[in-house]
Amino acid sequence: MNKVDFDKLMQNEIAALGGRRAKLLLHSCCAPCSSACLERLKEHFEITVFYYNPNIEEDEYALRKAEQIRFLKETGWADILDCDHEAEKFAGIAAGLENAPEGGARCLKCYELRLARTADEAERRGFDYFATTLTISPQKSSAALNAIGEKLAEGRKVKWLHSDFKKRGGYLRSCELAREHELYRQNFCGCKISRLAAERRREENDGARQ
Repeated sequence: MNKVDFDKLMQNEIAALGGRRAKLLLHSCCAPCSSACLERLKEHFEITVFYYNPNIEEDEYALRKAEQIRFLKETGWADILDCDHEAEKFAGIAAGLENAPEGGARCLKCYELRLARTADEAERRGFDYFATTLTISPQKSSAALNAIGEKLAEGRKVKWLHSDFKKRGGYLRSCELAREHELYRQNFCGCKISRLAAERRREENDGARQ
């Protein structure tokens, strides 16, 4: 079975706009990931960043949010839509899935939680599209994320913008922009479970080098 080229689908959707700058609500997990996505989209859309991440621990959440706001102020590439943290909602969907592998059932529920809220806000506020920066990560499945977005767009007045932002050097570009703007770059997804897993990997790697 041929893999779907989600980046090509996005390019086709942009071409179909015929130069019209549609309104896009872009869910963002952090400033570094948003950077290359915004650079790629800013000429084609009026973008508002939606920083909705109930999975991220409180202190980390505040740090990433501050960096997101700083980056947008420095570049002027998008506005930002603020919202509550709602950490209890992630705790609810993660309950019983603490031992699920990274990228497994817990992560899929987390993606759906964040994108569902994005879709709700996009539709309520009259956006033309909603999308997410999550597809820029080499560790995340663009197929899974786009499938969730497609499902959430069904029956709504807002469209899902397909993406695979890691294509065409997107992830590497996000690293370059993070260095240029001296952005804080985390080494884990955001939840306590992923943080502990990242710490274990570092300890194992340190032990192997000794």
